Amino acid sequence: MLAAVLYGQEDLRLEQVEEPTPGVGEIVIRVKAATTCGTDLKVWRRGGHAKMLKPPTLFGHEAAGQIVALGEGVTGWRVGDRVVANNSAPCMTCFFCQKQEFSLCTNLSFNNGTFAEFLKIPAPIVQHNLLPIPEGLPDAIAAMTEPLACVLHGVARSNVKPGDRVVVIGDGAIGLMMVGALAIGYGQPSGFSGKPSAILLFGGNAQRLQVGEAFGATHTFNHRQVENLPQTVRDLTDGWGADVVIEATGSPTVWETAIACARPGATVNLFGGCPRDTTITVSTEQLHYSELTLKGVFHSTPHYVRDALALLASRALPFEQLISDHQPLKALEQVFYDMRDRKVIKVAMTP
Repeated sequence: MLAAVLYGQEDLRLEQVEEPTPGVGEIVIRVKAATTCGTDLKVWRRGGHAKMLKPPTLFGHEAAGQIVALGEGVTGWRVGDRVVANNSAPCMTCFFCQKQEFSLCTNLSFNNGTFAEFLKIPAPIVQHNLLPIPEGLPDAIAAMTEPLACVLHGVARSNVKPGDRVVVIGDGAIGLMMVGALAIGYGQPSGFSGKPSAILLFGGNAQRLQVGEAFGATHTFNHRQVENLPQTVRDLTDGWGADVVIEATGSPTVWETAIACARPGATVNLFGGCPRDTTITVSTEQLHYSELTLKGVFHSTPHYVRDALALLASRALPFEQLISDHQPLKALEQVFYDMRDRKVIKVAMTP
């Protein structure tokens, strides 16, 4: 079968590889749509990922498809079922899983290889994070379950309260999904906890900022036209700063900017994953005397995977606006160049 293999930094090759066969507890799906992701872009540009993969490896982690083969012992599924498989599953037995902190699982099973004709789903994912696609939901929309699950996990951990003024920095797919989840009032501990009074989105692309408005941003700003981003936030928040700040770019300098946008007592969610071995500088005076809560939020849990698919199926938000294009698998390399140049948000690849 034709599949994308990542060999290193911006070294992505389409190759003929052996079609997968399912082992005990596993299934194989025919990929109907595999969506590109900002994480894929970062991995492609950096040549690897601290948690998910090490080159050379099959590449891609968002997909929807149809079951074509069942391994021994698989029950509850049939050949022909339309499914979405998350790219990971927790072990359910380690120290963190026993505390239900599933995103910190020390034995987290990752699965890559969605940019291919077929994809094998490991047994832990079949058991914990394989879901049927609701009738009528397009494959390309269903494939976004994984990133949206991460977003819902992030929003739920952000301590947003009704009436809060929230800043989102980053107009990629994750930042735009963050805006949407905030706009519908998704929150902690689960479900819906009330809507912010203002959602301020900062990005660098006029078209993406328009999508942000469609997702519910109350104010949008092109950061290239903002001389002092933290001061702009203070000007819009009675001089205090935002109640909650969510960073969704993965840049250390933007992490520092996010902290500077926060009011005393605020929560700052440093959501965007930065390059390995990078650091930031934090004012100890601000952190201590302003009682800031700084938190990193990584990945998702089975709970948020289910909530994400339900939200996609509800059509409560215009998720189709995140799909800039549909392309055949053979165009994948050019698609990544287009993502790098910010010409597209997400592209649905159709093997």
